[in-house]
Amino acid sequence: MFTTQCNHDVVLIGLSYLVSVLGSFSALQLAVAIPAARNDRDRWTSIALAGVAMGGGAIWSMHFIAMLACRMDMPVTYGLWLTAASAIIGVVACMAGLGLAGKRGVFSYARLTVAAVIMGLGVSGMHYSGMAAMVMPATTVYDTGLVAMSVAIGIVASAAALWLAFNLRGMAQMMGSALVMGVAVCGMHYTGMAAASFVPNADGAMPAVGMVIGGEQLGLGIFAITCGMLAVLYITNRVRERQRAALSI
Repeated sequence: MFTTQCNHDVVLIGLSYLVSVLGSFSALQLAVAIPAARNDRDRWTSIALAGVAMGGGAIWSMHFIAMLACRMDMPVTYGLWLTAASAIIGVVACMAGLGLAGKRGVFSYARLTVAAVIMGLGVSGMHYSGMAAMVMPATTVYDTGLVAMSVAIGIVASAAALWLAFNLRGMAQMMGSALVMGVAVCGMHYTGMAAASFVPNADGAMPAVGMVIGGEQLGLGIFAITCGMLAVLYITNRVRERQRAALSI
């Protein structure tokens, strides 16, 4: 059986890591407000902001840019609706993990473990639904051992992200943690990609699907949009911090 593998674009690999670090740093800053929330509305707002930064910025954007870095000797586009669904899965999974691990009260490793499993399985679901969104004249075949390893890495990375989110303070510590998180998130993605082989269709025909996205500059576009989104989240967080400080005076 003839199969083909990805030849990765080095520039997009670098951007995928950078966006993962930026998203992780933003999420760590935003997550601080979750256990300190004054009421349920404030808490859910903090969970949503941190979940978007982590799930949408650090994880999904990294994943999609890295997918676009995969270059093969065949045309590849991505189904719009399944790609959007994969982003939603990633954000919701991160919100669930952050919400559970960040409950008020004494820090609990049991609660952290449950939250990490939920978040890790959600992130894995995001990755493989994103893989399923690939539209190409080929069938994807997976190495089950590497798939299991990628899921395990996703759970461990989620546990690390959640522990760091609620146990670290200080700008330098958060930046160091974000650099480590970027490695962990990329490790999960590229292990999942290594699990995939692509078997070209005999007739070379593209499958008929609905709306698709693709293009040479899409990776740069996703990176720019994500950076803009993270900047908005950062500004929103600073405004909320000032409002909380004013109320405490």
